[in-house]
Amino acid sequence: MMNQARYLMCAASLLLLMMIHAPLSAQSPVGRWKTIDDKTGKPKSIVEIYAYKDEFHGRIVELFREPGEDPDPICDLCPGDKKNQKTKGMTILWGMKAKGSGWEGGSILDPKTGDVYSCYLELVNPNKLKVRGFIGVSLLGRTQYWEKVQ
Repeated sequence: MMNQARYLMCAASLLLLMMIHAPLSAQSPVGRWKTIDDKTGKPKSIVEIYAYKDEFHGRIVELFREPGEDPDPICDLCPGDKKNQKTKGMTILWGMKAKGSGWEGGSILDPKTGDVYSCYLELVNPNKLKVRGFIGVSLLGRTQYWEKVQ
């Protein structure tokens, strides 16, 4: 009886330890994220990342505008079906699939310039998402760190 109790305690402790130290890659980027401009350090928008089939997508749900800026701009430089659409509500992240410790294989749109980049996402911690947009190889790009919004 004592050995069985000891075994259960060890098993419960091991399970708890595994849950506490679960890798971030097992988590999901789903949620609302405050985008932080990598050049100015200022918040620009809230992007909601959601799962669609076996991919992750993200749409702008809120914009932070400076005084004098259009509070509800359209994307006149965006390509294809996004051209002349309102930025708020626009899907700017699509096609992201889990790979390794992050998500890749998709694209991200910069609605300010209309440029579309290949994209890589990685959770730095549960409240910080590394977003890397690049052309060709990852070395040629920019990185932003988005903050989780509760």
